[in-house]
Amino acid sequence: QVQLVESGGGLVQPGGSLRLSCAASLRIFRAYVMEWYRQASGKQRELVAAISSLGSTDYADSAKGRFTISRDNAKNTVYLQMNSLKPEDTDVYYCNAHARGLGNYWGQGTQVTVSS
Repeated sequence: QVQLVESGGGLVQPGGSLRLSCAASLRIFRAYVMEWYRQASGKQRELVAAISSLGSTDYADSAKGRFTISRDNAKNTVYLQMNSLKPEDTDVYYCNAHARGLGNYWGQGTQVTVSS
């Protein structure tokens, strides 16, 4: 059974940093595109950052310059380093893995709250 388990969320003050992790029990982790999404209650889930199987990255405009996505294929883990956090970054953050022919999987989410 495939599992994506996020961790690293929590409460942080504005200007602070958090590093989210997503550990994936995927047989061929390196083949998957890994993504981080965010979702506020009652709103649509939106893409924050993505990293391809080859390591190329892409970011939402709101994340550029502040967030960094990375992956460790040896550990089957993807990370999201979030710096200079703002109150508007408060959301539940979800990890997604997808690959053609292999499937599309979601984690359970981790809450990030930015508040003084």
